Amino acid sequence: MDLFKPYQCIHLNLAEQETWLEPLRYDQGYYVVLWWNEIPIGHLFVKPGEELPPPAFEKRVTHAASWVLQHYTANASAQANTLYDLRNAFRNIFASHENIPAIYDVSVVICTKDRADSLRQCLYSLTNLPHKPVEIIVVDNASADDRTRETARAFPQVTYIREDRAGLDIARNTGAQAATASIVLYTDDDTVIHSQWIAEVYRTFNDPSIAAMTGLVLAAELDTEAQWIFERYWPFNRGFIDKCYDQTFVDATRSKGIPVWTIGAGANMAFRKSIFTATGYFDERLDVGAAGCNGDSEMWYRVLAAGYSIQYNPRAVVYHRHRETLSALKHQIFFYMRGFTAAILIQYKRFRHRGDLLHLFIALPKYYTWLLLRGFPLYRGRYTTIFRELHGIFSGLIFYLKNRNTPSNHS
Repeated sequence: MDLFKPYQCIHLNLAEQETWLEPLRYDQGYYVVLWWNEIPIGHLFVKPGEELPPPAFEKRVTHAASWVLQHYTANASAQANTLYDLRNAFRNIFASHENIPAIYDVSVVICTKDRADSLRQCLYSLTNLPHKPVEIIVVDNASADDRTRETARAFPQVTYIREDRAGLDIARNTGAQAATASIVLYTDDDTVIHSQWIAEVYRTFNDPSIAAMTGLVLAAELDTEAQWIFERYWPFNRGFIDKCYDQTFVDATRSKGIPVWTIGAGANMAFRKSIFTATGYFDERLDVGAAGCNGDSEMWYRVLAAGYSIQYNPRAVVYHRHRETLSALKHQIFFYMRGFTAAILIQYKRFRHRGDLLHLFIALPKYYTWLLLRGFPLYRGRYTTIFRELHGIFSGLIFYLKNRNTPSNHS
């Protein structure tokens, strides 16, 4: 059995250098994120042992960023044949600069439990941004000791709230209710924040039709097999071009199940505070402490069903530290699928969109039958977590049947 070789994360700013100047090591892989100054414009993977001399590497870089070039030029036929052409094109696109304020009408909410070291790193990056939110709220969701409180209070800019009722969506609701700004912005305690995050989030809401948004989540590291599997097959990364999820998206997908899980990740999401009054708060039966996960996507489902729009902005960036071990990854994926199943059934009960049931009871079994056959007999890589996924689906069904009449506490 081959041993996993780590992937080094490289951030290549094409505005400053044409290519990566150091030789690529043969005994490891590379995850290369492409930037134009503070704007992410693409990525690519280089496998361990893959021979990639500079001309071939430049060609891969050019190809990876050309899709984003088409987006920013609004020209589907726009192409750059060389890295030189690509750099000139992006230089022209991003030539202008705007004056932006130092403080924004944004409340950042971080829900955390017993991860003081991760929280400290997150808060350090957040409190040192060039553009500040009006407040940072740490919701301590029933931590076992005082380390979370002590960590939060080491930062004078942070408001600390203790929430003794265990459950991520309970903590999210506590944070939203405490927030004083017009925009409530969520991230996780295992993230590090990019310098333009606050500014880009707020800029998204300049469009009055947008009720919620998500942003780009990049892998902070890919040192272990578990982190690589997560990034390749369960990524929070939703790409490098803007996307709008609106009534057109709902109408096009309702018959087969609206894929709200593609919208983004709870580690980088924001809402107008007014939307909680309009559609209700997070369903407290979901996510950690209850069903497992998917409180974020269920909330997005309600926002869309109410006729509002959600924007994905890839320039609003955070870096996420994925689970390091396979056992932790399998545990995480089990609860993903448990919450995913419960959320679909909750959505169906609330809105009676038949496509949700078709997805859960027809499309999903077909997909997992294909995975079981394709992964047989070794079940490595993508198939490493497959049995925990199936366990999670069945567990979610049982959870829903037991809790379907429990108040959601979202309204």
